[in-house]
Amino acid sequence: MRTALALLLLALCGPAAAQTADELLNDGKNPENVTTFGMGYGLNMYSPLKQINKSNVKRLVPAWSFSLMNDVGEHSQPTVYNGVMYVVNGNWTFAIDLATGRQIWRTPVQYERGALRVATSGALMRGPATIYEGKLFRQTVDAHVMALDMKTGKEIWKTKYADWKEGYKGVIAPMIANGVLISGMGGGDSTTRGFVDGYDPNTGKQLWRRWTIPAPGEPGSETWPNQAKPDAWKYGGGATWQSASYDPQLDLLYIGTGNAEPYNPTFRDGQDCLYTASILALKPKTGELVWYYQTVPNDSYDFDATAESLLADLTVDGKTRKVLITAHKNGFLYVLDRANGKLIAANPYVKVNWAKNIDLKTGRPVLTDLLERAMKGETVNVFPSRGTNATLIAFNPNKSLVYVNAWNFPRLMKYVDFKFVLGTGSTGIESTMTTPPGEPAGYHMAIEPLTGKVVWQQPMTDFASSAGVLATDGGLLFTGLLTGEVVALDQDSGQRLWQFKTGSSVNAPPITYTFKGRQYVTVLSGRGGSVAGRLINDLVPAGGSVWTFALME
Repeated sequence: MRTALALLLLALCGPAAAQTADELLNDGKNPENVTTFGMGYGLNMYSPLKQINKSNVKRLVPAWSFSLMNDVGEHSQPTVYNGVMYVVNGNWTFAIDLATGRQIWRTPVQYERGALRVATSGALMRGPATIYEGKLFRQTVDAHVMALDMKTGKEIWKTKYADWKEGYKGVIAPMIANGVLISGMGGGDSTTRGFVDGYDPNTGKQLWRRWTIPAPGEPGSETWPNQAKPDAWKYGGGATWQSASYDPQLDLLYIGTGNAEPYNPTFRDGQDCLYTASILALKPKTGELVWYYQTVPNDSYDFDATAESLLADLTVDGKTRKVLITAHKNGFLYVLDRANGKLIAANPYVKVNWAKNIDLKTGRPVLTDLLERAMKGETVNVFPSRGTNATLIAFNPNKSLVYVNAWNFPRLMKYVDFKFVLGTGSTGIESTMTTPPGEPAGYHMAIEPLTGKVVWQQPMTDFASSAGVLATDGGLLFTGLLTGEVVALDQDSGQRLWQFKTGSSVNAPPITYTFKGRQYVTVLSGRGGSVAGRLINDLVPAGGSVWTFALME
């Protein structure tokens, strides 16, 4: 009986295998489908839909919910195609009937359980269920990338890309760019050397690998202490553990790299350490490095540059320029020319005490005395610990504003000795994070990207948000809270207009789409992630689920 029902649902949902490259390029133009992460290759997290708007959002109610059979945490974005929703987490892959919320198929993720010793946050999955030409692509926590049949969930191919025993982990969804499957890696706080790979999506054959840390003699290797510390580059970090964006006109893929390892700069002789804490522009067919911009040379605070790069067109000095915008973990909002990587603007959007400013001529931060004090053995309070917590920002092209869930956490940090053990943590610090007394934990913010002007901000009093932000032409911002609420904010003021309490924390980016003429909003709920999990602890129960909302008829 269950088999017959699944076959019936498949028949009703149409030809899922017809998904094409054009549909990836045109994501956002067909409101029925959400085929890429971030609501389009530019990761704008924007939708022109306005059936749900400020005047009627109070009528938003659950249409259906669906259990994801997972207690580790939900960070993924659902993918919607031809009446089917595809969802991935660390332990399962699902196909769900959009009309009813009923399961079409589910496939367990097979991985070596020992990998969980390395993946200290658990078997998570960031990004979407990636689809292309009838296949669904994903990673597994034990460092494999694989393809499933979209109709049945059956495995088509599976490729090992690293050894989890060396500290590597698969926590990031791949993406398709110019017909190539692009896949990064996790393990940036361990003894890893970062890279990003290109694969043939049909066979799983690796086409190229771009290391984020150059070997001795390669361009950039002079920024590592290869003479004094000849092994530092082999285990130096630079993980690519969040999603890339893609400009099909320039044929450039933009991906951020993680911090240098260890954080303690003594073990790297305080050198710049390319290409850690950098934004890389790559050719997807070959992995060729076209340009790079290092946001934090000698990253000694775990600042990374992995926050997803949002692509937009802005008027700069009277001319329209193709730009890249990133709300950096280091507290600065950067605007770069995405054709050549030249810095246009960099302004703080939260409290910053590790740098005075970013020099627009050199692109380098102008440091305060904080790093010098830390290297002398002092325990220092670094603002911010993170400007945002690995979350998508949103951009409304009609308003030219960026919407951010910002954090207001410093990090109390002290450098300590580091003993190298392959596959284990390699930070070289002791640290704690607490909200300053009497201050909010974070803010919902609207920011002018070129000037850094905060147009409005609304405090989050209990906990900062680890969820992405979605802007719509209904005048709304959708996001979520660690305490479990899905919320809708007024895009013009940040005032909360609607909320719904799910069963667990909301850490994931919401999406919106139409089905048979009706607009829906969907988001995953499920407590998880190392930082957010520690903050919320046991105040909110674990347990993953999909929540889909529509206006009450």
